[in-house]
Amino acid sequence: MQIILMEKVINLGTLGDVVKVKDGYARNFLIPQGKAKRATAANLKHFEEKRAELEKAHAAALAAAQVRAEKLADFTLVVSQKAGMDGRLFGSVTNIDIAEALKAQGIEVAKAEVRMPNGPLKAIGEFPVSIALHTDVIADITVTVQGER
Repeated sequence: MQIILMEKVINLGTLGDVVKVKDGYARNFLIPQGKAKRATAANLKHFEEKRAELEKAHAAALAAAQVRAEKLADFTLVVSQKAGMDGRLFGSVTNIDIAEALKAQGIEVAKAEVRMPNGPLKAIGEFPVSIALHTDVIADITVTVQGER
């Protein structure tokens, strides 16, 4: 299926690109999320009329994400969880826990923005975690997991 991208999509293209994707990916994800529209003549014409407006909105979102990333630069988050004597946690620290802890610190982050490359944290220590604030802006923070008895 041919689609017009309404925003930058990782591994697919940028704003305004006309790309061919599998039908299910377009119908079930890209179009309902507002990330794309079908590449019909009417939609192409409509997109060209609103192109400047969409680019301006994209630039504003990028600038806002960069400001948020500056707040998170070299940020260390401390999370406490119950742990055993060997340093392993009884539960785990997930992206939801990190998002809630950042919210308590006054930094608004959605749980979907928290990227944990090695999965949930299951031990005491310091771990690098990425916060994807925008497709082009990724902030790296350090999460320190402390054990509580």
